[in-house]
Amino acid sequence: MIEIKNDIASAIAEKIKELNSDVTMDISQIASMLEYPPDSKMGDLALPCFKMSKTLRMAPVKIAATIAEGFSAPCVARAEAVNGYLNIFLDGQKMSEKVVCEILERKDKYGAPDLGKGKTVVLDYSSPNVAKPFHIGHLGTTVIGHSIKKLHEFAGFKCVGINYLGDWGTQFGKLITAYRKWGSEEQIKVGGVDALVELYVRINNAIAEDASLADEARAEFHKLEEGDEENLKLWKWFIDISLEEYQKTYAQLDITFDSYKGESFYTDKMPAQVQRLRDMGLLKIDDGASIVDLEEYGMPPCLILKRDGSTLYPTRDIAAAVYRKQTYDFDKAIYVTSAGQSLHFAQWFKVVELMGYDWYDKLVHVPYGTVSINGEKLATRTGNVILLRDLFATAIEKVAGIMEEKNPNLAGKEKIAEEIGVGAVVFYYLSNNRTRDINFVMEDALSFEGNTGPYVQYTYARTCSVLSKSQSFDRSAPLTVTVPEEADLVKVLSRFEENVIDAIDTYEPSVITRYILDVAGAYNRFYHNCSILGAENEQIKNTRLALTEAAKTVLGNAFGLICLAKTERV
Repeated sequence: MIEIKNDIASAIAEKIKELNSDVTMDISQIASMLEYPPDSKMGDLALPCFKMSKTLRMAPVKIAATIAEGFSAPCVARAEAVNGYLNIFLDGQKMSEKVVCEILERKDKYGAPDLGKGKTVVLDYSSPNVAKPFHIGHLGTTVIGHSIKKLHEFAGFKCVGINYLGDWGTQFGKLITAYRKWGSEEQIKVGGVDALVELYVRINNAIAEDASLADEARAEFHKLEEGDEENLKLWKWFIDISLEEYQKTYAQLDITFDSYKGESFYTDKMPAQVQRLRDMGLLKIDDGASIVDLEEYGMPPCLILKRDGSTLYPTRDIAAAVYRKQTYDFDKAIYVTSAGQSLHFAQWFKVVELMGYDWYDKLVHVPYGTVSINGEKLATRTGNVILLRDLFATAIEKVAGIMEEKNPNLAGKEKIAEEIGVGAVVFYYLSNNRTRDINFVMEDALSFEGNTGPYVQYTYARTCSVLSKSQSFDRSAPLTVTVPEEADLVKVLSRFEENVIDAIDTYEPSVITRYILDVAGAYNRFYHNCSILGAENEQIKNTRLALTEAAKTVLGNAFGLICLAKTERV
């Protein structure tokens, strides 16, 4: 559609030149003004002429009427002037010839914008705290982050996915203390990360009763910082156990990372950044702590060092950003975390700017809202969590039950149930604007009807089934569009690249989930209203099979951008 819009914009620019030879409008500017009307009766595209009124010194109604008269552009059937709007109706036959041919030719590259050639993007996402299991609260950073990575890769960027593990801090002093008091090697080997969580919850409950245990935990962490051999050995063991557990979830989501460098990796890189702040006169002492005063920028001070000289999150994040710039020379560094950390990122981004790093404006924070189940918030410290593996297992089990009832003889149904169950959770989450708080409702997520993952995966399987039954068709044969449902489907398919660009520009995967629903809806209307395999003649049958393959291709490409498996059978 981008190319079609540009052709139309070019034709409009020529018309404007005829209206006023002194006025030259940029084609891309006109193309950006073209809108999709809310009702197809008002056209497939519309140009509001109000913004041009002052430039052309002419009423919008007259501008629209003059442009509409004798208007001609590739893929345009006709143009009408209505109340200052130029309503443009596209030719379904010409659109199909252009769009379907391009889809069948480009295949898995269809819809990929050429935005990222020679550019590198670093993405920091997922990043769980070690020794704690994945719960539903981790779903946002993980699937939003990976979707943003896939979108950038699709657009040609070189992407570096970083899992910035929370593998440092006083919680390890607590965990080491708890392990020595109540744990055992056998217990941890059998229970894995769950056993570590039990110890963590127990020590926090114990500290609430006996504050001296907090001092004991701080002492153990200090020993860890000083390189105590026994504490380091325990710490590394806890990390290995945690990563083994996390990999199971990442495998279900088909997610991999390029780096697992956590907070601990940057402990020896922070002093240089602290010294730079000192040398630049940016550090101030406030009640014994070292801060960067951000009052003139409307923010609280950014804490760099505690009273005892120990570092904080901003110190580590600044050191990490400098290291990543030096290592990857990124054009953009994206951080996907909860909206609750927005102030933290605004503060240290500003500190990076004040430190004189000219790449400060390449740092991007992508916030997302909270998630709950039945309105209950989650907290690992108290043990009140909904584990992601349990959520996935429940979804898989429910899907398996539905499949057993509807298609008990389906081959490979265990794998398919996993793809649909996990996909249902992911799609439900990514269907919402990322900044919204979400209350997860399993029954809604698993429905095969409505705007859900199972519905769109079922639609993809439907396209596969139709093509499988047809065995083959002539991809080089001319297309014959005979009914509105065919043209409507093509028009939706043509908008894929626009939606990809929009999702990248806004860091918003829900743009893709909404688009997938549009494609699924258009294909299912086409499927129900147009006989495909039983079409009245071979040419129409061939056209409808080509449309089916085009829909399958676009759905598959879009699925790949949101961690959704391509299910060929349901």
